[in-house]
Amino acid sequence: MNLASQVKGMVPRHLRSRVKPAVRAAAAASSRLRPPPEFLIIGAKRGGTTSLWNWLLEHPGVLPIVPRMQNLKSSHYFSMHHGRGHAWYRGFFPLATTRAAVGARHHLTPVAGEASPYYLFDPRVPARVAAELPDVGIIVLLRDPVDRAYSHHRERVQEGVETLDFRQALAAEPARLAGELERMASDPLYYSEPHDWFSYRSRGVYAPQLRRWKEVIAPERLLILRSEELYTEPQAAYARVTRFLGLPDRPLRRVERHNHRPFAPMAADVRADLVKFYEGHDAELADLLGAAPDWSRVR
Repeated sequence: MNLASQVKGMVPRHLRSRVKPAVRAAAAASSRLRPPPEFLIIGAKRGGTTSLWNWLLEHPGVLPIVPRMQNLKSSHYFSMHHGRGHAWYRGFFPLATTRAAVGARHHLTPVAGEASPYYLFDPRVPARVAAELPDVGIIVLLRDPVDRAYSHHRERVQEGVETLDFRQALAAEPARLAGELERMASDPLYYSEPHDWFSYRSRGVYAPQLRRWKEVIAPERLLILRSEELYTEPQAAYARVTRFLGLPDRPLRRVERHNHRPFAPMAADVRADLVKFYEGHDAELADLLGAAPDWSRVR
């Protein structure tokens, strides 16, 4: 546990509920003094965004979300809290004076960002980001969609929001998600729990999600990595990301898988059905990327 987490744990829960709104209000009031973020890690869900985020925070040129003691990974502004406004959002990022001090100390140009896996899947987010952060860099992690779906389900079970087993949850997914996209389109401020929580199969259909981002983000501002690269070639993947962010190379000191949850293997027939389901979608993804994603290498 880091110092920020220890300090947070010492504050009584009833006081934390009062402090957080006050902190956010004070930060929003100084939003004009806080430059916008340079990067967003947008997913995929259960694709290693938490690991990559924590690895980046080891670099002296990557600044944490404000305030540091809350140990936040994202504001969830572009999906869940867009109605709070851009000043509220800017309050999550460091002051220009902080940036200048860090830059002078380490002889670099520091960057700030956030990591939210739902940004990739919520169809409203790309246009919002393009309008409010026209120069931002986008980092995407794509994991084998079969393993991603199962990991997503196991997380929901462990968090107590999923009562169905994986086979049942896949069968229930169309009914659970029915009408949610239409409601999201008609109500810009609506956050859909079913669309976020129970989209096990749907979130592995990557091509339409990426296409929305490629329509509004210039190619040089979009970095796409396979999640498997983070763990098979962590230093190389880390270097690709830091160079994309314009940061000097630094060795990755700790290759730790954050938010990793071991669980029993998937049923073989369910895996086979999912592999077959994704064949056409992976072919569409290969056409979009210009190369086939090599999921089989890590199975």
